Amino acid sequence: MCAAETARVNPLAQKLNEQIQQSAPEVFAMLSSYGVRAYFPKGILSQSAEAKAKAHRFNATIGIATEKGGPMYLESIQRHLTDLDPRDVYTYAPPAGRPGLRELWREKLLEENPALASKQFGLPIVTSAITHGLSLVGELFIEPGDVLLLPDKLWGNYRLSFEVKLGAQVKTFPFYAEGGFNVEGFARGLAEAAEGREKLVVILNFPNNPTGYMPTPAEGEAIVAALHAQAERGTRLVVMTDDAYFGLFYHLGGPSMTESLFGALTNLHRNILAVKLDGATKELFVWGLRCGFVTFGPGVEGSADAVCEALDAKVRGAIRAGVSNVPQLSQSLVEKALASPAIAGERKEKCETLRERAAKVYEVANESRFSDSWEVYPFNSGYFMCIRVKGVDAEALRVHLLDEHGVGLIATSATDIRVAFSCLEVADVGPLFEAVDESIRTLQG
Repeated sequence: MCAAETARVNPLAQKLNEQIQQSAPEVFAMLSSYGVRAYFPKGILSQSAEAKAKAHRFNATIGIATEKGGPMYLESIQRHLTDLDPRDVYTYAPPAGRPGLRELWREKLLEENPALASKQFGLPIVTSAITHGLSLVGELFIEPGDVLLLPDKLWGNYRLSFEVKLGAQVKTFPFYAEGGFNVEGFARGLAEAAEGREKLVVILNFPNNPTGYMPTPAEGEAIVAALHAQAERGTRLVVMTDDAYFGLFYHLGGPSMTESLFGALTNLHRNILAVKLDGATKELFVWGLRCGFVTFGPGVEGSADAVCEALDAKVRGAIRAGVSNVPQLSQSLVEKALASPAIAGERKEKCETLRERAAKVYEVANESRFSDSWEVYPFNSGYFMCIRVKGVDAEALRVHLLDEHGVGLIATSATDIRVAFSCLEVADVGPLFEAVDESIRTLQG
């Protein structure tokens, strides 16, 4: 950073930078110029927090309207929220999220990812769902021209978030090889993308959108080994695990991993910063509540707490600068759900429903009578599966299905069609694939 840029860094940001530099210089070197400048201000929010603790007579600090000792509200809204205290609905949430919610989500991570039990990692920070979390991480760690490594089967919004918005270069590698995840292609792509660069950003999206694939345990170990080897070569790696569909594992065709790679990557190497993106969105079936989380897993266990503390403050500053805070109502609902003793059984029931749909799709789509029309890409988890259609253009097929059969699917490339079995009843699976087969044969002429 040049002298002019240094002069523009606020003293609060400089203090955070010094904390990261002293604790993990490799992590400091991963920050973007915005990440270096980011800080959480000691302004209205911090003064209001002090007033909340000490202003026992009058508290005229925060920008909400109050009456009778609580937030002012309209009965036309509150009558739909009778089970919630108005304080858990109308007031502003802290920039990093409700403390109780953050603790409960951390407990959930530990329960579902045993590999984290011995690791040092940060307290989850609440975001407005995973897309917001990805955006925040991108702002803090990606400069224009930085390279982002992804498989060729990817969620299209990554390009908007990182290429269009932040000016990164997306490089891809073939997702599949020999009926599973292309671990050799990943390792090769990792080495090629890192060549001549001090830093590389990697996104691991499992279960994957659009393919619905979760790696096997052996594939997961190979992915971690490749990242470790590249870190050993000196490349600083920001590794985001986009775990949007975590927990929806069906083990079709064989056992898959049931833990996030975040656990294996946390405290693995000083040149690796693991960043977990997840949320209530799919895991708790509350898509419209837009409640997600960002969790940091630094490479060195001994300095992890200090690094996470500083990164937490920088993320809070970025949230404050962007959306101010995540809606209180969404957080309150998710927090109450996580505290409910019934939630585990409820989630298990919904997961079983999705597993039954996925199993039916696996059975039907792989029937030999359809072999002239498509090839099924391996899938075992999540919401989706993909087929590679034969002899027709995927977009032409999509339009034909819509116009002639009233069937809506997604064309993800010139050859690939994505099927969201998450929104199909089991009885709908056979007729849907028969319509796809008929349409392909018609277009093949």
